[in-house]
Amino acid sequence: MLHREGFATLAIVLLALLGLNALVFFTAPALLRWSLLAGALFFLFIVQFFRYPRRSIPSADDNLIYAPADGKVVVIEEAEEPEYFQGKRLQISIFMSPLNVHVNWNPVPGQVSYYRYHPGKYLVAWHPKASTHNERTTVVLTSPRGEILIRQIAGAVARRIVNYLREGQTVAQGSEMGFIKFGSRVDLFLPLDAKVEVAIDQPVKGNQTVVARFS
Repeated sequence: MLHREGFATLAIVLLALLGLNALVFFTAPALLRWSLLAGALFFLFIVQFFRYPRRSIPSADDNLIYAPADGKVVVIEEAEEPEYFQGKRLQISIFMSPLNVHVNWNPVPGQVSYYRYHPGKYLVAWHPKASTHNERTTVVLTSPRGEILIRQIAGAVARRIVNYLREGQTVAQGSEMGFIKFGSRVDLFLPLDAKVEVAIDQPVKGNQTVVARFS
């Protein structure tokens, strides 16, 4: 199934490929077969960016914090969170490669108590300044067990972050939070006493992998 965020992008890509192949047909018809093949492969490559698996969490539990995205765990550490908490929190970061699903889900149930969109640069997602200099959104969910912060971060390829949440909204655990076109990174900032359930370099699946538990 395709995500709705991909419809416009795929339409533009398809029109561009049709135009390119028409040009090849009139100027170098001997190359048309190869041009069509390359165009089809490129189109399928773009299509996979926007695949949308329908996933339900295994079990709703206020104590569990599910992965908000598919990808690989690249950071587990105590870190300063200056935007909202203005203090140390437990940070877990998930890197989304171009081959991962790019949908983001709400890791806990609760109310959206804070939402900000920040335009910015497009440094590679693992750059130390990516979390403060890149395009990003910051969302704080107040769950029955405490507050957590989720930050969607654009990277060198990802150029548009979509987030469907607004302040005051109540969300269910596992409901859709947003989408990062062409992947990047999602940071979680949790209470310092949260129990981590994943390890560095571990692959995780959004709405399936428990990344931590509230103490």
